[in-house]
Amino acid sequence: MRRQLAAALVAAMLAVPAFAQQQEPFEPEGYRTDNYRAPVPATLARARVLTTEEAEAIWRARSGAFIDVLPRAPKPKNLPEGTVWRDMPRKNIPGSLWLPDTGYGALPPAMDDYFQRGLAHASRGDKAALLVIYCLADCWMSWNAAKRALAYGYANVAWYPDGTDGWERAKLPTEEAQPQPRPEQ
Repeated sequence: MRRQLAAALVAAMLAVPAFAQQQEPFEPEGYRTDNYRAPVPATLARARVLTTEEAEAIWRARSGAFIDVLPRAPKPKNLPEGTVWRDMPRKNIPGSLWLPDTGYGALPPAMDDYFQRGLAHASRGDKAALLVIYCLADCWMSWNAAKRALAYGYANVAWYPDGTDGWERAKLPTEEAQPQPRPEQ
């Protein structure tokens, strides 16, 4: 009997971590500040969470502005002369405005201003305009950026958590993208 009880306890202890890993993460109170490529919550308070089908419908109807927040490493300022620098190519949802590096948990003032100006441009100054914010699947950058847009007073924010990964899985069109020029940091 003791062996069976011990075996049951060991099995339960081994199952708890596996069960915990299967649980969706909870929304943090603030912004996510590390481990940005990890499972994201299923919700974002005060924002609409989109499936690929819903994002496609908005895109086809042209009823929202799509904002890509995928980070992009800037060209290092101290590269030796003659060094070749190639930016990683990015394909995003056609018509998107790419505002890289705006999904970090903390933004320097210049990047915060850059993001606010980008959202104002995308929304044409209308804080009630629909903004669809995305990145890649399992990317907290888009969650943070959508949460930040809400904090800026945008009332119609949609978060597309599957991002271009989900878009491409659905065999929807993408286009080569160039980011909006970033401020000097």
